[in-house]
Amino acid sequence: MIRAKQIRIIDEEGNQLGIMTPEDGLRDANERGLDLVEVAPNASPPVCRIMDYGKYRYQQSKRAKESKKNQHTVVVKEVKYRPKIDEHDYQYKTNHVREFLNGGNKVKVTIMFRGREMAHPEYGQEIIQRVADEVKDLCSNEVNAKTCRLEGRQMSVVLSPKSNR
Repeated sequence: MIRAKQIRIIDEEGNQLGIMTPEDGLRDANERGLDLVEVAPNASPPVCRIMDYGKYRYQQSKRAKESKKNQHTVVVKEVKYRPKIDEHDYQYKTNHVREFLNGGNKVKVTIMFRGREMAHPEYGQEIIQRVADEVKDLCSNEVNAKTCRLEGRQMSVVLSPKSNR
């Protein structure tokens, strides 16, 4: 697939073999039982390397997996409350908020209103403020429930975990 008339060849140890035609480079690579791979097509002349292409691809995939393993994606978890929530249910859900923040995830605390509960958004603000106060040791942002807006039938706030650095 190499279309250039002249190419610069580098062997498997990194030594330059010189400038030659692609046919000569392929013949040289086949004699060694390896592949001829174009590594710098925009150079003048293009640079090709004699290498085991299958082994090269395998090593690249291993490197990609290793770098992926060290990444941490931040997920937004959502915990939904109701304005007339019972104390035990409130504690149970708040414990989940603590676990999610300890795990390094953001948490969206949502208050869902139904029917006539919409007439009293202050109940939802109280619950949001209470949750924020209970987990403020794990949060990086200050929460003021008075600034929470009612979006449709829901009121929500996003809590971010403290960074570990």
